[in-house]
Formats: sequence, C-alpha cells, structure tokens
Amino acid sequence: MEVTCLLLLALLPFHCRGQGVYAPAQAQIVHAGQACVVKEDNISERVYTIREGDTLVLQCLVTGHPRPQVRWTKTAGSASDKFQETSVFNETLRIERIARTQGGRYYCKAENGVGVPAIKSIRVDVQYLDEPVLTVHQTVSDVRGNFYQEKTVFLRCTVSSNPPARFIWKRGSDTLSHSQDNGVDIYEPLYTQGETKVLKLKNLRPQDYASYSCQVSVRNVCGIPDKAVSFRLTNTTAPPALKLSVNETLVVNPGENVTVQCLLTGGDPLPQLQWSHGPGPLPLGALAQGGTLSIPSVQARDSGYYNCTATNNVGNPAKKTVNLLVRSMKNATFQITPDVIKESENIQLGQDLKVSCHVDAVPQEKVTYQWFKNGKPARMSKRLLVTRNDPELPAVTSSLELIDLHFSDYGTYLCVASFPGAPVPDLSVEVNISSETVPPTISVPKGRAVVTVREGSPAELQCEVRGKPRPPVLWSRVDKEAALLPSGLPLEETPDGKLRLERVSRDMSGTYRCQTARYNGFNVRPREAQVQLNVQFPPEVEPGSQDVRQALGRPVLLRCSLLRGSPQRIASAVWRFKGQLLPPPPAVPVAAEAPDHSELRLDAVTRESSGSYECSVSNDVGSAACLFQVSAKAYSPEFYFDTPNPTRSHKLSKNYSYVLQWTQREPDAVDPVLNYRLSVRQLNQHNALVKAIPVRRVEKGQLLEYILTDLQVPHSYEVRLTPYTTFGAGDMASRIIHYTEPISSPNLSDNTCHFEDEKICGYTQDLTDNFDWTRQNALTQNPKRSPNTGPPTDISGTPEGYYMFIETSRPRELGDRARLVSPLYNASAKFYCVSFFYHMYGKHIGSLNLLVRSRNKGALDTHAWSLSGNKGNVWQQAHVPINPSGPFQIIFEGVRGSGYLGDIAIDDVTLKKGECPRKQMDPNKVVVMPGSGAPRQPLPQLWGPVATFLLALQR
Repeated sequence: MEVTCLLLLALLPFHCRGQGVYAPAQAQIVHAGQACVVKEDNISERVYTIREGDTLVLQCLVTGHPRPQVRWTKTAGSASDKFQETSVFNETLRIERIARTQGGRYYCKAENGVGVPAIKSIRVDVQYLDEPVLTVHQTVSDVRGNFYQEKTVFLRCTVSSNPPARFIWKRGSDTLSHSQDNGVDIYEPLYTQGETKVLKLKNLRPQDYASYSCQVSVRNVCGIPDKAVSFRLTNTTAPPALKLSVNETLVVNPGENVTVQCLLTGGDPLPQLQWSHGPGPLPLGALAQGGTLSIPSVQARDSGYYNCTATNNVGNPAKKTVNLLVRSMKNATFQITPDVIKESENIQLGQDLKVSCHVDAVPQEKVTYQWFKNGKPARMSKRLLVTRNDPELPAVTSSLELIDLHFSDYGTYLCVASFPGAPVPDLSVEVNISSETVPPTISVPKGRAVVTVREGSPAELQCEVRGKPRPPVLWSRVDKEAALLPSGLPLEETPDGKLRLERVSRDMSGTYRCQTARYNGFNVRPREAQVQLNVQFPPEVEPGSQDVRQALGRPVLLRCSLLRGSPQRIASAVWRFKGQLLPPPPAVPVAAEAPDHSELRLDAVTRESSGSYECSVSNDVGSAACLFQVSAKAYSPEFYFDTPNPTRSHKLSKNYSYVLQWTQREPDAVDPVLNYRLSVRQLNQHNALVKAIPVRRVEKGQLLEYILTDLQVPHSYEVRLTPYTTFGAGDMASRIIHYTEPISSPNLSDNTCHFEDEKICGYTQDLTDNFDWTRQNALTQNPKRSPNTGPPTDISGTPEGYYMFIETSRPRELGDRARLVSPLYNASAKFYCVSFFYHMYGKHIGSLNLLVRSRNKGALDTHAWSLSGNKGNVWQQAHVPINPSGPFQIIFEGVRGSGYLGDIAIDDVTLKKGECPRKQMDPNKVVVMPGSGAPRQPLPQLWGPVATFLLALQR
C-alpha cells in the first residue's frame, strides 16, 4: 500500500508576499446543464435558454479574499417550490425539471465582509410549446331583407408558447393565405390570451366545407417539435345545446337519491359533457356519467350549484345550472325586544314587547312558524300580532308582538319551526315572559380581571352574566387590530361565559373583551367587560454563544444581556467555569431596579482561565444561558484561492508542485503567530507528512506562501494548516488541492502564438467581460456572416490558418467588451516587446486595446496600446513595449463600435525579451486582402518610412 509520507514532500522555504491582499468579492455567472441556443440569435452569456422539463445549472464563479459566500435569489417565480421563502446558499444552483414559471432573472450575491457585495444576474428563458386549441365561431347576418344570407365562419387557433409561435393554416394539404384566396382572411385579434391566429372564411362557399388544420411551430428551438390540431367543417357544424330533466331549482329531502340528466339537443361534432359543483368538488359518492349526475343519500352539506357544461369547440360552451337545496334546519334562536319607540331596555306593563324566533334553514323561505302560549296555540287579536320578515331582523324571522303589555300576557311562549310535509324534524325555542325577565349584566369575577399563566399551560378567562334569560357570551381581542382568537375566529361564543385556551403562547398575551349576545336573550345594547391575559415565558439572552479571543495576560469582560422575557427582569444570574460554580460577580448598583444584564471580569487570560464560561439567567419562570469560549489561541488561517497558476509540473518526473498561499485571520487579536503546523495527506491514504513552518511577525492582510513539491500526478491532497502561538495550537484550516494541467511560460525560442491549436497557447476568455473572442479560419466561417467586415483568412493567406476575432452582430451593443487573457508570465527581464497582427476592417469598427495585468500586488490592469476606427481590409503589425514589475499577463480587449460592421481580428502574437524594434512595420508583412482593390504583392520600399511614421503617430 502506498504511503503518503513516502512521497518525500519537499517544503520549500517560507516567505511573505506583500500585504493587504484582502479584496472584495467579485462574481461571474456561467451556465451548464441542458442549455439550448436559438440558432439565429447568438445568445449572450447573461441569457440562459432552456427547454421546459430540462435541468438548469447555474454556477457563480467568485474571487476575493477571504473566500466569498454565495447566495442565489430570484426576482419572480421560484427556483424551487419554496424558493420565494428560502435562498440557495451554494455556488451552484441546480433545478431539475424546470417549469416555465421558474423563468426570470436570477441573482448571485457574493460577499466576504470586504467592501460591498458583488451581485451578478442572468436571465433564464424557459422555452415551451403547448398543444394548440382550435375553436369555431359563426355569424349570420341578414342582407337586403330576406333575399339571402351571409355566413361567416371564424376558426380560432390559440397556443401558449415561448418564443412566440408561428402559425400555418391548411385546408386539406394546401396552405392558406389571403393573398391566394379572396374568400379567406388570416389575422391576429387584439386582447387575446396567448398566441392566437384567426382564419376567417367570408361568405361561406361550398369548397369551404373541408378539413382544416392549424400547425404551430417555434422553429425547432431547443428541439421542440411542431404541433398541430385539425377540425372538419361541414354544413351541419353547430354549437352545443342543452336542456335539463329537472327544474333549475331542485328541493329534496335529506336521504333521498338525486338523479339529474343533462340532455343534448344539438351540436356537431358531438359535444363532450362535464359536471362540476360550486363551491368545492362533487360530493363524495356522486357519480357523473355522460350527462347523468347521481348523488346517493343526499345530505344537507351537498346543497349547492351543479353545472353541466357541453363543449365541442364550436361557438361558446353550453351551460345549465341546477340549484340543489336539501331541506334542513339548525340554530333556533330567539330575541326579546322591549318597546323600541320608548327606547326602553326593560319589560314594563303598558309598553309594547316583541318576541322573535328564527332558524337557519334551506330553503329559508319555505319555513313556517307556529306560536304557543302556555302549551296552547296563541290566538291572534288586536294586541297580539304575528309578523314575518321584520326588516330589523334576519330574513324569514317570525315575531310575536304584544301591544300594551298586560299582566295576563305573562307566560311561557313556544315557537315551533317546521317544513310542512317534509321528513325534517321540527325545531322549537321557549321564551318566558314575566316580571322576572330582566336584561343582562356582565362582570368579571373578583380576582379574575388579570390572568397570569406560563407559556404552554392552559388558561381560562371568565365573565359572569346575570339576568333572565342569560344570553351567550361573545369573546374577542381588544388590543390587536383584526386579531383572531386562538380558534382562528374573530368572535367565539361560549354558553357559560368561559373562554378556554389550550397551551397558551406569548403572542396570546393581551386584552380580551367579553360581551353579551343579542340573541337568546334581550335584543338590547350589548353589555361588555375586559380580561387581561399575561403569558409568562423564560428569558431570551444574548449572546447565545460567543468565541472570545484575547492575548495572554490581557483582561476580558464577559456580558450576558436579557433580550426579552416575562417578567422582563433578571431574578438571578449564576456563572460557571467548566461546569464549576463561580463566586457571584459584584452586585448591580441599586439605581438599576430591574437589571437587564450580568457581567464577569477576568483580570488576565491565562492557560488556566481559558475554557468554557456559562452564565445562567433566570426570571422566576425559566432560565437561559450565555456561553463564552475564552481562549488565547489564534484564529484559523484563510486560504487564498486566487493564486494564478498554482500548479507547476516537472517534465522529467511525474511530480508536480503547488503554490499554497494564505493570510492569518485577525493576527492582532491574540499573541503573535510563531509558526505553522502543515499536514499534507494524499486523498484515500491514511498517513500524512507533518512539517513546522517558522514565521516572523504576521500582519493582517499579509499574504503568506509555501511551495509544496514532489506531489504525484494526478493525485489530490488534503492540506491542513494550524497556527501556533505562545498559548499553543490555534484553529486549524483545511482545503483540498487538485492537480490541473499547468500553463508554462513562453519559450523564447518559439514564442509566437498562431492560434492553430484549440488550446490557443493557454489564452483564456475573461469571465468579467460581455462576450468572448472566437477562433476560426476561412473554412469554419459562417457563410451568412456580415460582409464588408472581418478578414477572409489569417495572416498566412491560407484557408486552413486560424486567427482570433470578435463578432459584433446582434445581440452585441455599443461598448460591449471581449477580453482574451494570456497565461501568467514570470518577469525575468526589465523590458518585453509584444508584437501582433491586427485586422480592423468595417465602417463600425470600435477599438482594440492591449492591457498588461500585473500580479505582484493583486491584479492591476494598465493600458499599453489602443487603436480605433476602420483601418482597411489589411493585416497590419504592431510592436508594443512593456516593462512589467512582476508576474504579468497581457490582455487583448476588443470593444464593439456603433454597428454590426465592426469585426476585429488578431493573429501571430509574439512576446520577446528586450526592447521593440525601431522599425514599426515590415512592408513585406502588410497583407492587403482580396477585394480591397489593392495588389497583394509586397509594397514599394518607399512605403516603409511612411508606415513607420504613421504607426508612430498611432502610438
């Protein structure tokens, strides 16, 4: 078995590189997964086109130090079923089976606490094509009296799609257009939902009776196939017509079997029938078969509207509705109303009195009421009247009015509600009228005005009602607008005046109102009272947990604060160290009657005083604890992930080296770091090599570097790094390093890049620009490319030769930039010369810039050369001197001009040590392209000095 320590890992001498490498987050979104691209559109990297049902994969590439955290959000729709409620904290966002509602703009937010967060966005365009729907409509209009009629038929084809669909109408196999047939018209109506095209058949002719098809297409975008729907138009084509086997209002008794038939009286093609119920679905056990609806043993809950709908895509659907009423009665109530005219609230002899009776019934208007006095039917007279539908009372309420109340009118009155001839039990309510019948009063029992309970316990709020009869008590919240009771209702009725609450929570605290109901008692102004509910709960403290770092010998103050609780005070605070009780800290000054915090001061942090401290705070209801981890150990290192080309291979062996870089988090918080303990272990191996790395004083933001060598290709390794101070070991940080094929610095004996290889000499596309450079030759050019711009071949003039260019056609916009970045070069000379050929032909040419990116202190880009405007259909050469101060990269930046005739190309890039030649252009290297009207042979020698002068002006 292979052992990691046998790798003979070499740890090269440690050194520091610069300071202040902390950098704000930068982000760029790239997409992968099952993306598709519209062929006639060159979609930019900010738009992700995907077919509905495929997998969306977005990746947020970040740079910055410390390593930024990534959060995905979205403006509309949802990235998952719960995306609007939660964010995705991951560099990669993956959505399986994406739906159209999940299209929209996605945002990647990267932040690391340095500067402002980086926010990038990408628009996800979900492509789909639904099945089309074809409907037929007809108009008949009289012309010149009754001499003849015109029939106009409209065939409407509707589909939902993205991108917008293209429609093709056919009669049989022949494609229709109004330019070829005066009898048809094809147009798009206004104010339609989805994509719609209408085929209008004017003044119907015999040949118009045929089969029609509507074909919809999104032009094979994302591989979505075309779809079609057809319809056969005949002289019998007609919209559906219906009739019902029962009346539109059907009243039945509970327990009966109900059958309703919906009969077709017209329609061609044969319509489809469907039953529905409102509100809610069809009752359990109901059977809808064709046009017949059967409901066995119907119950009161089955009442409602039942709809029969017939559709055949001709005209409008036909609809018939049955209002099914199942006889039922419930909730019998009564009201006693004293003399309204005299505004009395008591029963008095000589005044009028009204006793009312009401039931909730279906159908309400079919209810009959009977009144009895002392067991006998009440006899109507001038002083005893029975009325119905009092406007001041609920509908279909029966009232017994006693005019000029006499002593003989006292007694027991019985109201009986019934459905005559129906097997529905009667409901009755009894009312006693006497000198003892008095309106209610309500009050809170002594000692019950304030109820205090602990959270999670039951609670009972009580109000006492006196009077005869005693009405129910209605409870509601007072101190919260539109607040609901724990039952979820704004009002709750209690017959005994007690509101019972199970497992109260802190949000139930507040004032509750109890009031008398105006039914089953006197119909007078409600009496009311209030009860205060206080829910006590344990304290909440901060910090819940805190990591406290301090250098040895320095003092530390630990503070535990009360955030909230009921009661809002600290009754006791107990401090413990490693579980052992500590002496109580000094008392809080007397001026603070309700302390809201407790403090513990450590005069000096030592190895013995380092450890876990706990402050347990109580408010007599419960307790909560603040936890403090006090230590003098150093924070963890912060690995630097933006090291350029960290992997370096060795040609004579199968080994590679890796440049490991890091900073130290908050080095001044504790004692200085003396050394680091480095552990390197090959993945899937157990043994590791351990090495101590001594360091001098480490400052915040200082970039530290160590080179690991003799790592085996292509294995990956786990690296662990632990700082050590006089206190001992600090927090460890770990990361995985992977082998990647490194890009070597240019060989000065062969340092010209002709872009003939797909690796393009290690050049890469910048992830922060607007679009990319493209590698192509005369054989791979798009035959439909824009004319009068761009080179026909590379500098060699052969069709096989490759070059790099920028395509400025749609969707590129003015000012869009494409950047091509070279590998990282180590500066081994004071001066370098960058030579290259450029081709800038077209009336909309923008700019070509050469930049140098220095890597000695972060990434700094400086302009070295720039050229703008149309330079003719010719390859020309430029020599640009640069003097980098450290490791560097060169960047070719193409900037789009005002239009699509602005393609820029480069070829044969050379980097050499030393100064550039004084002669800026070799006349034999000026290549005039075919079609420019100039010969391709070498130019006269007279041109050399002129070209040199012109290029000097350009520079």
